[in-house]
Order: sequence, then C-alpha cells, then structure tokens
Amino acid sequence: MSYTFNAQTRTEIGKGSSRRLRHAGQVPAVIYGAGQEPVSIKIAHKDVINLQLNDDFYTSDLTIVLDGKEIKVRVQAVQRHAFKPMIEHFDFKFA
Repeated sequence: MSYTFNAQTRTEIGKGSSRRLRHAGQVPAVIYGAGQEPVSIKIAHKDVINLQLNDDFYTSDLTIVLDGKEIKVRVQAVQRHAFKPMIEHFDFKFA
C-alpha cells in the first residue's frame, strides 16, 4: 500500500515553535539522509494519525508532497505522547 500526504517547510525551529505547531494540530518532523541537507517540515496531525496505525506504514516507502515536489521517505523514528493518542514528532530518512 502506498501512503501520500502533504507537508510544508518549517522556518521556525525549536521547542517553543514545536509546541505552537502541536497546539495548532500540526506535527513537527525532519527529513534527513546521507549526502543531503536535513529538511524541517510540518504535517497535519489528522493526516497521519490513522495512517500510522498500519504496520506497513513503518516498513514501506512513503511519499511526502513538500511544496509541490514529491519526496520518497521511510519512517526512522516516531515520538508519541505519553498517554494521549497523539504523535509528537517524526524522523524520516530519504528513500
């Protein structure tokens, strides 16, 4: 199964801006990989909360549409809230 979702580039980085994003229903994330610069992004929480329940979400290539350009990535790490059903942060690697 293929997964595709939209993302926007983040310009503000840090704990305060990440908290503001989470309160606004967004998930801060980063895409990194060998030979490429890391890219900080934000994803709508409603777009990924149900997708991440599938096991193949973590083992297959995902497509992120970032500012009109499609990027193939794989999930590297996920940070979840301690007791709420919320995603706090994603780490993606370029596929």
